[in-house]
Amino acid sequence: MNTLFSHRLAELFRIKASYARFTVIVALYFAVVLNLPIYKELHHIFAQMESVKLGFMLTIPLFFWAALTVIFNLLSWPYLTKPFFIILLMCSALVSYAGFNYGTIFDADMMTNIMQTDSSEASSYLSVYSVTWFVLLGILPSIFVASVSFQSESLLTLIAKKLLSITVAMVVIVAIAGVYYQDYASVGRNNSYLKKEIVPTQFVYSVGKYVKRTYFTTPVPYQTLGVDAQQSPQALNMAKTKPTLMVLVVGETARSQNYQLNGYPRQTNPFTAKLDVISYQGVRSCGTATAVSLPCMFSNLTHDNYDHDIANNQDNVIDILKRAGVAMVWEDDDGGDKGVAKHIEKQMMNRTRVDQTCDGSTCYDMVLLEDFAKNIDKQSGNRLLAMHLIGSHGPTYYKRYPQEMAEFQPDCPRADIENCTNEQIVNSYDNSIRYTDYVLSQIIERLTGLEDKYNTALIYLSDHGESLGEDGLYLHGAPYALAPDYQTTVPLIVWMSPGFKQSKHVNYDCLKQEAKKSDRYSHDNLFHSLLGIMDVETQVYQPELDLFSLCRQPIR
Repeated sequence: MNTLFSHRLAELFRIKASYARFTVIVALYFAVVLNLPIYKELHHIFAQMESVKLGFMLTIPLFFWAALTVIFNLLSWPYLTKPFFIILLMCSALVSYAGFNYGTIFDADMMTNIMQTDSSEASSYLSVYSVTWFVLLGILPSIFVASVSFQSESLLTLIAKKLLSITVAMVVIVAIAGVYYQDYASVGRNNSYLKKEIVPTQFVYSVGKYVKRTYFTTPVPYQTLGVDAQQSPQALNMAKTKPTLMVLVVGETARSQNYQLNGYPRQTNPFTAKLDVISYQGVRSCGTATAVSLPCMFSNLTHDNYDHDIANNQDNVIDILKRAGVAMVWEDDDGGDKGVAKHIEKQMMNRTRVDQTCDGSTCYDMVLLEDFAKNIDKQSGNRLLAMHLIGSHGPTYYKRYPQEMAEFQPDCPRADIENCTNEQIVNSYDNSIRYTDYVLSQIIERLTGLEDKYNTALIYLSDHGESLGEDGLYLHGAPYALAPDYQTTVPLIVWMSPGFKQSKHVNYDCLKQEAKKSDRYSHDNLFHSLLGIMDVETQVYQPELDLFSLCRQPIR
């Protein structure tokens, strides 16, 4: 009896279909459900238009269904259909979630960023909402696919049904184009980025591009730069009596628009505002994600000619400084150095510990100061200490600052920020900026205490900015050509001790005036500015890209 019941239950849930019918159903699901992100964006576009034809709007899901029916018919074959579409459905559910809730576009650079994301960073995106979305839109449809029992049919019948299905879909496409071609062309031309939001074509293309670039492209020969690099005689003489100590702080996800030092009405920089720092205006990032910006900002390539493979296979400014004899240590509280510090000592913070500073998966950035004195004392000569912050990395902004530093309330104490109000999101983000400001002030305080032994200075520069819901976008990683200024304008802060200014012959008032010239500076300046301020002489140095060269008197 139990066996008979089990058999009937299995029969009830066993779905029989031909490959052509299966393809039509799956294409419909992708067209109507998984493409919610593009419908959300189209709603925003149509709301700004004076008039939109109702018929045109209604044909968009039909057009997607027809196009996907053609594509999926070419991909659904015996033995391949189930594993292929199960993987595609689960990946597409994740893409749909990020696109709908954050406005994320999955281009090749985003794929690079995803592949370099560590487990701690990935876990910050987990929430009840995101898991529910994935289960409902990815797991359950995958179970449906797994339960399908395909009808037995000859190869000739299979191909005939596919051709019929493709023909019907093509007729639908042609009919829609015949009536509404001008509407499609107009919306498409004025919003060319829309094609990057179609699920699954864009992210599959991007994955293919990433795989080709990473595994099937001829490696770029490594190029050594600055072989002539050496510190100036004056810098070497100074190192014997009072060495230079530069702290380079690499920020994470900090946007310039939320900096009090740059005119933001909130007190997000109450700590450094008292310390005679210089804040540069309108500084542009090289990319909108760490995987691009970090290698770019340390290379001698500019945003206009940046190529990841070239940058990864040639010396960067850290390599050249090391060749010139500058002692260096890289401390990291984020997801790694992305290869920029592969030739010097690196210290990854232990984020698995559980104490007042770390919660087992992430640490507040004050953890970077625990070995501050030790890392300075063990070096010799002129030295540079690099600190890579976790800064304001989202969506879990609330994890970037301790509760006693939660100045702006109410904040958003959850990962699914799309379910918080805009006020809560901005409050959490501003709290993280304020905490970073506190960390910088603590570094400066320690450097001030070392002025009798070293000529000290600090440079802080973030890798990219962040969207906080403006125009429906959240987080970062948008294609640079489409990215808003919030994702591409970053803070750059400089502090110098009196001894540093004197030893480097820096006119600080001149620097303050230069910093006000908005849109003049970018990540392109870091490479040459570090070489210049550390007095490293090499032919690859370009003084016109040095932040400080115009305000330094020649050393005689």
